[in-house]
Amino acid sequence: MKSLYLWLVKVISLLHFHKDRKNVVYIMSFDNNMNLIYKIAKAMPEGHHLIVFYTRINPHQRAILALHRRRIRAICFKDGLRFVFKLLPIILSARLIICDNYYPFLGGLKLPKNVKVIQLWHADGAVKEFGWGDPDTAHQSRSDQHRYQSVYNHFDNYVVASKAMGQVFVNDYHIPFSRIRLLGYPRSDIFFNRKWIERSRRQVLKRYPQFRGRRIILYAPTYRKGVKYNPPIGLVKSLTSDPKAIVIVRLHPALRDQFSWIEQEIGFSSRLYYLNNASTAKLLTITNTLITDYSSVAFDYSLLPRAHSLIFFMYDLAKYQKMPGCQPNFLNWLPDSPVENVKDLARVIKQNKKTNLKAFNLRWNTYNDGHASDRFIHHYIEPLRRRN
Repeated sequence: MKSLYLWLVKVISLLHFHKDRKNVVYIMSFDNNMNLIYKIAKAMPEGHHLIVFYTRINPHQRAILALHRRRIRAICFKDGLRFVFKLLPIILSARLIICDNYYPFLGGLKLPKNVKVIQLWHADGAVKEFGWGDPDTAHQSRSDQHRYQSVYNHFDNYVVASKAMGQVFVNDYHIPFSRIRLLGYPRSDIFFNRKWIERSRRQVLKRYPQFRGRRIILYAPTYRKGVKYNPPIGLVKSLTSDPKAIVIVRLHPALRDQFSWIEQEIGFSSRLYYLNNASTAKLLTITNTLITDYSSVAFDYSLLPRAHSLIFFMYDLAKYQKMPGCQPNFLNWLPDSPVENVKDLARVIKQNKKTNLKAFNLRWNTYNDGHASDRFIHHYIEPLRRRN
């Protein structure tokens, strides 16, 4: 069935192979790069149009409404016959296709050489494995593995903020380093914008005035694909071990359908708040201590000038290293040793020791300086004007 679907994608793309292409298509599964989308729309040459395709799962409705307010065309999609016959021809009107994730239909596309497909990804760095690095990939059928690699090969460029992240794609997607573009991670620009940081802080504190003057601990774990979230016993007691601190829990958007159940599993406290609909980026601006595990949120937090302490709470480390796996030698470049039980978690929270993030940032945020979006525009959008 999957092979037939990709065959249909191939046929439709061949039928549109020689069509005039002037548009830019942004395929979005995460709404964390909105500022780049706005800049692309503003920089589009006359006669060219930006069209955003978004999945049904992650983008927040507020982000889609913001696109409509700016008169940026936004289309919801999912794989299926309607997509192939009605929506794919719109994507095939693009000279430039920008993606923030893995999209299976890309593997079937037949595109002329003047069309570029760019992978922005949705994270600045990586602790966990994916692609060929995920042990589960080795157990897939050869036809499935071929389909995966076909998608990886369709990306002409991978835009990253460091050689370290570029090497992750080389290893996990089996692509040459010549496809890596060291332009910086556009979403990181906001963390260098003092006005945005202060405005975000004011917005959060206005809504939650009880947070003012308190130490803010943000617990933001990643999701575990195919695994039911099972937090360790005593987690709330450890998270709230500093009596002067407020604890915020922000779960991964992919766990949206499980929020209520997970909240029951973690537990409740008068100093613990579940803010699963709040902007993670804005919450980071008021955060004194970030507790995460294998999530890429750590790479964002480390850029903030007020970042104080970063704790990696990896209570299931031995299991997670087997499936889906962690990047090779990741323990060598974490800014501190991981915490593996609730007793030690309480201890390091109460210690409140400042984390040295310099080496961590040099490795993963090398090319992030607040101007990554401008470099992306210069590299990919401005050339459209010269070809017009």
